[in-house]
Amino acid sequence: MTQPPARTETLDPRYDSLDLWPTGTVLSALLESQLDAAASVKAALPQLEAAIAAALPRLERGGRLFYVGAGTSGRIGLQDGVELIPTYGWPRARLVLMLAGGDAALFSPVEGAEDDEAEATRAMAAHTPTPNDVVIGVAASGGTPYTCAALACARAQGSLVIGLSCSPDTRLLAESDCPVLTLTGAEVVAGSTRMKAGTAQKIALNLLSTTLMIRLGHTWRGQMVDMRIVNAKLVARAQRMVRHLSGCTQDQAVAALRDASGSIKLAILLRHGLDAPQARALLELCGGHLRAALDRLAARNTVPTAPKPEA
Repeated sequence: MTQPPARTETLDPRYDSLDLWPTGTVLSALLESQLDAAASVKAALPQLEAAIAAALPRLERGGRLFYVGAGTSGRIGLQDGVELIPTYGWPRARLVLMLAGGDAALFSPVEGAEDDEAEATRAMAAHTPTPNDVVIGVAASGGTPYTCAALACARAQGSLVIGLSCSPDTRLLAESDCPVLTLTGAEVVAGSTRMKAGTAQKIALNLLSTTLMIRLGHTWRGQMVDMRIVNAKLVARAQRMVRHLSGCTQDQAVAALRDASGSIKLAILLRHGLDAPQARALLELCGGHLRAALDRLAARNTVPTAPKPEA
């Protein structure tokens, strides 16, 4: 019996004459589909919130973040994961990226890679997933064998599995502790999930990972205080952050960043009167949360006033 296609593979008869439409009409149809993608993510916000609540304590205990996928979905997942390193200072050792077909699949299709469940299981087992790890699987169809097999292997070892699918009632969602459905339906160009489904996946992953980074203390007052300074643009941004967040001059910001070996969090604490070892110890005590460190420092520096004598 032939399996019905995933929702993302279905045909929408509205677009049967797409190639005959005026260019402006084609563009409008494509844009409308992108707006539909954003709406599909809005409907999934409660599922994303539940996934974040489940993932947070595991990551606070030092767990790793895994991204698993194939084809377009896999590349979108890899992009989200890689960007956590420079943006939020996420440790490279705590990031695992699994793309069906390996590095070669970043630039061209690898025949049969997304169907290879045995390779997915082998690759996941080689990383020795643990109960503290969080594994995010992304598949527009929700049935990609490689992704589903990798998630099943991790889940069997107690890892938290979050599955993002654009089709309902799928194997991926069934293999997940925290299923996230962004129901995008048929594409303007049938089966071209790099479009509407891809946009929904990108948005959902952005929301998921960014909120996790905020909750883990990698931001303060809406700024990337764990950002890695790797080019001239980011040097200037770091200096602006230290100036804005500590109320110092440009020269003082430059000196603080130098003494903090480029750490924005440490530089801010140095501007509050600590030396580098004291600042590192305080941050460690506060789990890396700069707000908590500054609150503790403020409480330590507050001298209670003596009660007034009675008349």
